[in-house]
Amino acid sequence: MPEGAAAPREDELEQAVRRVLASVAGDLTATEAMLLGELQALSREIARARQEMAALRLADINARHIPVVTDELDAVVAHTAEATNTIIDACEGLERLAAALPPAEAEAFGEAVTRIYEACSFQDITGQRISKVVSALKTIEERLRHLEERFGPFPEAPAESASVPSVPEGRALAHGPQLPHLASSQADIDSLLASFD
Repeated sequence: MPEGAAAPREDELEQAVRRVLASVAGDLTATEAMLLGELQALSREIARARQEMAALRLADINARHIPVVTDELDAVVAHTAEATNTIIDACEGLERLAAALPPAEAEAFGEAVTRIYEACSFQDITGQRISKVVSALKTIEERLRHLEERFGPFPEAPAESASVPSVPEGRALAHGPQLPHLASSQADIDSLLASFD
C-alpha cells in the first residue's frame, strides 16, 4: 500500500474477494485458492480487529478520558506549584522572625527553614514526571487518532451499564478534588450538607 494511502475497509476487502471469485472461470489453481483463502482470512482479521477496537471504546478514550486525565494532571501541577509558593512565602516570613532570636536559636531556626526550602524541590521533580506522563498520554491520543484516520471511525460498542457506577441522587458531589471549571458551587455543597439532616 503506498505511504499515506488509506487502508481498505472491511467491506471493500470482502467485495474485492467476491469480484475475484466471480471473475475466475473454471477450477482454481492451488495458488489461487490459497491466495483467496488468505484474502478471506485477512478480511475476517480486519473485522475482528475493528470489533476489538469498538469494545475498547477507543473513540471514548480519545475524546473523553485522555483529555480529562491530562486536565487533572495539569491541575496537580498547578496546585503543587501554588502550595509550594505558599510554603516558600511562609519560610521567608520565618527568616525575618529569626533575626529577633538569640544567635543559637536563630541558627537552628535557619537550618530548619533551609530544610523546608530544600524539600520544596519536590514540586519541580513531580512537575517534570507529570509532564512525561502527559506527553505519553498525548502520544497515545495521537496514535488512536491515526488509527481512526487509517481504518475509519471506530464502531460504537454497546453501552455497558455495569461499568458505569451509579451515583445516588444528591451524592454526586462527593467525588474528591475537582477541576476548577467542574467544581461544585457553595450552594451545591450547602444543599448536600442539608440532605444529611
